[in-house]
Formats: sequence, structure tokens, C-alpha cells
Amino acid sequence: SGQAGKSKPQTGVVLREGSEVSRDARSGGVLAEILLGKTSDPTPVLASFSSPWSLAKGGLFDVECRDASTGDGAFLTVAGPAKRQAVTDLPKNFFIENLFRPTGRFSFYGVPTDIKVKKSYSEGAYRYLEISFSNLSQSTNAEIPRNAIVAATIPEGTDDVVMLVGSATANRWRKGSDESVRKAVSSFRATLAPKTSLKIRAKESRSEI
Repeated sequence: SGQAGKSKPQTGVVLREGSEVSRDARSGGVLAEILLGKTSDPTPVLASFSSPWSLAKGGLFDVECRDASTGDGAFLTVAGPAKRQAVTDLPKNFFIENLFRPTGRFSFYGVPTDIKVKKSYSEGAYRYLEISFSNLSQSTNAEIPRNAIVAATIPEGTDDVVMLVGSATANRWRKGSDESVRKAVSSFRATLAPKTSLKIRAKESRSEI
């Protein structure tokens, strides 16, 4: 009921027409084929990660896995352009401004506060950020501290930053949820897919990003 009348969060994710987000129930492997770049000449990319949480269903979600009872989960988001910068060279504000914008996934009930980048590091073609913040709980109308880990990469031949964002409340994080989030985020990969004749099914308008 708290979602009634709410606008769908803008994640920048555009699924390739005819494709569906899938998750293997046994291995937890999630696979989605998304499109990056110009709508007139899109670049197909395969995004994958391992998740202990089920796929989130419904019109409010693009590529997301979550535990509805705890709020633990991970979602895919796309930002850009990176203006030809390497993902390792992008300033921290690039990620903060995209992840916590008013139309973003974490701003469903209000823009998060107390945002802090606690750690930033790179491993190969992937950038990782550990972030703490507080966001509004719809059920209690109170600010709830939350921790997140972001894995980001710019697939070859594109100028878009593809990110997997895993998070849990600070309380659950201290009790061990951080292990599940870290495992999911560390498994994230985004690589070029075979390019064929493409049509776009815009899960959200690129012009709104």
C-alpha cells in the first residue's frame, strides 16, 4: 500500500527486447542482457552476479534481487556518460550523485541523508565503493542507517558505467548480512554480448536518465 502512486525508480537499465532476467534457483546465478549507449545503435551487455535472494517481481523493479522481509538485496543500475574516463578515475561524487539522486532506487520514500564513502578501491576493470547512509522507512517514518557496497565497471566499447549495488540495514550488517552482500557484489560481471539486430524495450526512457 505504501507503494501506491509512487513513481518507478530510474535505474537506467534497458533490457534487450525478448530477453528476461533469470536466476538459477540452485546456484543463485542471475543473468540479464541490457543495452547501453545510443538507442539508434545500442551495445548489448551481459550482466551477471550470484544472489542468495530471489528476483524481485513487479513493475517497480528492473534487475533486482531482495529479501522482502529484511530489505537485504542487490540491484543493477546504469549511469553515464563517463566522458571517456576510466572507472578507476571517476570521482566519488559521480557515484554518489547517481546512486542517491531524487529519482534513484534508494530515494523511493525520500532522498537519503548522512551519505559517506567509507572505502574506495579497484581490482582490475572494477571499482568498488563502500558507503553508509540513512534512508526513510515507510513503515516507521524514521531514518534507518544502511550500508552498501557498489561494484562498477565500464564495458569495453561503451561509455556507460554499469553498477551492482548490494545493501542491508546497519543493524543487519553487523549481524552478518555484510557477508552475503560482499559475496554477491564480488561476483558481478558486465561484458559485451554477441551483437545482432536489436530492438529496444525501454524499461525506462533513456532521456530521463
